[in-house]
Amino acid sequence: MLKNRMLKLVMGLMVGVMVSSSFGTAQAASKEEIESGVDKTLERFYKEVSEGKNLVQKAKGILVFPAVFKAGIGLGGEYGEGALQVKGKTVDYYNTAAASLGFQLGVQKKSIVIIFQEDSALQSFRSSSGWKAGVDASIAIVKIGAGGAMDTAKLNEPILGFIIGQRGLMYNLTLEGAKFSKIDR
Repeated sequence: MLKNRMLKLVMGLMVGVMVSSSFGTAQAASKEEIESGVDKTLERFYKEVSEGKNLVQKAKGILVFPAVFKAGIGLGGEYGEGALQVKGKTVDYYNTAAASLGFQLGVQKKSIVIIFQEDSALQSFRSSSGWKAGVDASIAIVKIGAGGAMDTAKLNEPILGFIIGQRGLMYNLTLEGAKFSKIDR
């Protein structure tokens, strides 16, 4: 228990220092800041993913994280805030957080768009108190090719994940282990 708390404290301090020194001061976003970031992220998503607008229009819900920061030196962590939209309207705000241990060095910023294609997947997500990717449900990461073409083999999965706009020194196309929790804004 003490070891787990110590690990969280060290990781939190390390991530905070790395993120603030690399991307500016990290602080909780307001509703308006999250909404603005979601709108800009969706615009970018529609430009970068050829069928993005179609997928969003058919979706039962979409979860958008405009800026997820990841940093690591052996121990790593990531954090971001976003919004869940149903029928084009924001219904809740969420954060995502993950920790990792292993060979890693660097800092990264990315945007995440998660599309719920089935009502049951969306309801399971909304009714949970803390939903963990890879444990509570599997998110099929869809890779984007040249000209916004998608890996169509995964398009029938109940939950699709898109990672766009990666900047920084780390390269990571996974959401495994990321925990999503509702926040008040």
